[in-house]
Amino acid sequence: MNRILSYNVNGIRSAVNKGLISFIGQVNPDIVCFQETKAQSGQMHETEFEALGYHCYSFSAVKKGYSGVAIFSKNLPDLVVYGMNNEKYDVEGRFIRADFGDISVISVYFPSGTTGGLRQAFKMGFLDDFRSYINELRLSRKKLVISGDFNICRLWIDIHNPDKQLNTSGFLPEERDWFANFINDGYVDCFRSVNQESHQYTWWSYRAGARQNNKGWRIDYNIVSEDLKDSILDVKILPSAVHSDHCPIFVDLDF
Repeated sequence: MNRILSYNVNGIRSAVNKGLISFIGQVNPDIVCFQETKAQSGQMHETEFEALGYHCYSFSAVKKGYSGVAIFSKNLPDLVVYGMNNEKYDVEGRFIRADFGDISVISVYFPSGTTGGLRQAFKMGFLDDFRSYINELRLSRKKLVISGDFNICRLWIDIHNPDKQLNTSGFLPEERDWFANFINDGYVDCFRSVNQESHQYTWWSYRAGARQNNKGWRIDYNIVSEDLKDSILDVKILPSAVHSDHCPIFVDLDF
């Protein structure tokens, strides 16, 4: 079994100050995919994670304190790929991939469009380019695990009060259409393949007691290519872990 944990930490240094390293030690994932590290390589408490047995790989934004992704793994990867070979996104540190045998694990941080206008257009462009990139990658790497913050609620049950959110970035019809098309390309939303319950969220606004009242969004995912569908053993959202405005999620895979 391999446990892959994905976590938008909203600043890894801040999350470490809130007990992140102890938490990782307790859950003991084989691979951790972090998003929104907001730190440069060498600033992520790597020595402390290495003491837990992890090899640490990160891809940071050029802009300090912004975006950034990382993969920390117990096993040494055969190859690490930094970015999507597209400068427009790579300067923002949104994609890192590690290969373990015939499995490729990706940590990805999709852009947010909440500021509207230009950033929503940037997000839609990213969606199209990411889909093309992943589908091309799958021609040579058939077994993909894509973990990260997609900044989209995929289904009606993935958001609190969906009727009132239809014009909100992250739940726009065109974003959900993109997600449906992506899944139809041959991918599996690990959590929903096992758990169909509503009120299962991974992000809550800091405003108005949203987390305490569980008025949230499910925007963090472990997605696998169909070749790995039968490998899914267990999935969990861990809302009791409070190091960020997101919570961690994991999937146990048999490979």
